[in-house]
Amino acid sequence: MNRKFNETLQDSKVSKEQAIIEAAEHEFMENGFEAAKTTKIAARAGVTHAMLHYYYRTKENLFNIIFEKKTELLKASLFTSFDNPDTPFLDKVRNSIEAHFDFLRANPNLPRFVINELISKPNCLKLFEKQIKRVAKMVMSRVKEEIEVEIAKGTINPIDPVTLMVDIASMNIFVFAALPLIRSFALESYVDEDAFLEERKKENVDIIIRRLTK
Repeated sequence: MNRKFNETLQDSKVSKEQAIIEAAEHEFMENGFEAAKTTKIAARAGVTHAMLHYYYRTKENLFNIIFEKKTELLKASLFTSFDNPDTPFLDKVRNSIEAHFDFLRANPNLPRFVINELISKPNCLKLFEKQIKRVAKMVMSRVKEEIEVEIAKGTINPIDPVTLMVDIASMNIFVFAALPLIRSFALESYVDEDAFLEERKKENVDIIIRRLTK
């Protein structure tokens, strides 16, 4: 009986913590760190302000948890496709572009959020660098080796691995960072926004693959 009661309490705690995280994510994405209010986060999560403070202490702690989570997901979307040694190199590149684009599509406010916070909060830049550097050296080393093999075989044009990753990231990120502006002038010739985004993803893949192939 006590064990079941304790499990129920633990589930309730996890549920409340998750509700706070989700509410805080919405608040930060919509308003940024400085304008976000913990009272609004608590109300959105359906908890008291005192309970939010009990679980997470400060707004900055909450922000750091969410920022770290999002940078981990962002990093994974860009690099995970290179983990499979049996996948042909160009397929890895294609998969990486598509996975990164789809991640941004699921988190369309993230690019503007990250850019704004990196500019306004130097501590965010340090946190972002820490997250990226944790795997970047290992991944870049592997990508560089694969690029050198493909260049030696004559299947791709010479390219620096950092240049390749920056090309992929910047092309995809621009679409979502500029999406509010794009909506005002570029969607009239498409059935809907989803059709435009699918076409843009395909175009980004084609541009990178054409850059790589002879």
